[in-house]
Amino acid sequence: MLALSRKKDEAIIINNDIEITIIEVKGDQVKIGITAPKSVPVYRKEVYLQIQEANKEAATSSAFDALKNL
Repeated sequence: MLALSRKKDEAIIINNDIEITIIEVKGDQVKIGITAPKSVPVYRKEVYLQIQEANKEAATSSAFDALKNL
């Protein structure tokens, strides 16, 4: 993991087309802004993990097995 220190209104660039900017620091929370192409999905980690789990469940469901037998 790369750890960087940034102050309010400072940013980092990832892969020439994703910019992450520090918008606000308040107590133990940091508000960030993300500018990325529309083709790049951006999720909070907990949402991403829920999506992955739902995809795994859908792939192993009995409905999927029934479709495979057609």
